[in-house]
Amino acid sequence: QLTDNYEIVLVGNYFENAGDKTKEIVQEIAAKESHFKAICKPKEGMMGWDMKEGMNNGIGKYLCVIDGDGQFPIESIAMCYYEIKKGNYGMVKSYRSKRNDGLYRKTISGIYNMLFSILFPSVKAHDINSKPKMMTREVYQKMDLTSDDWFIDAEIMINIGRMKVSFFEFPIEFKELNGRKSFVKWQAIFEFIRNLIAFRFFK
Repeated sequence: QLTDNYEIVLVGNYFENAGDKTKEIVQEIAAKESHFKAICKPKEGMMGWDMKEGMNNGIGKYLCVIDGDGQFPIESIAMCYYEIKKGNYGMVKSYRSKRNDGLYRKTISGIYNMLFSILFPSVKAHDINSKPKMMTREVYQKMDLTSDDWFIDAEIMINIGRMKVSFFEFPIEFKELNGRKSFVKWQAIFEFIRNLIAFRFFK
């Protein structure tokens, strides 16, 4: 509905011999519509690696990433597009002003954002991990993203700060996760702290 000139990159990377049917489902969807492109490779990393595979294979002037579990409202992509088309921002993203995913996820996210703001106070963002994130191809190509794990969103925002890219955030309602438990574990906090310190003082 936004433009006739678009593509949707479906990332269905998978663990070999895991019995996961995502690859087949993604390829079946992509075969039905010329605007779809399927990226299905044996996994060499986790979420960060998947995200980079999708972004690296996108060919548009604007690149947008959103999770496929239905928690972020799909209509928020339109808001990103309208704002970034104005030409004032290198990136537009959402922040979760209302969350329906429970106390556990709210607590972890709150700790994430608090630690990030302490170590990177120049990045004035409400919600580091929120999506969609839409950026110009020029901004993305200037980034040298290395994270293959959950830290990829934080690394993007660190790059935005270091590159002094102007960005805009708008509020969304984050939906409840249905059909499975959250992949985000308490151990992710320690991984996040380790990565934050490494990027703050050593990278």
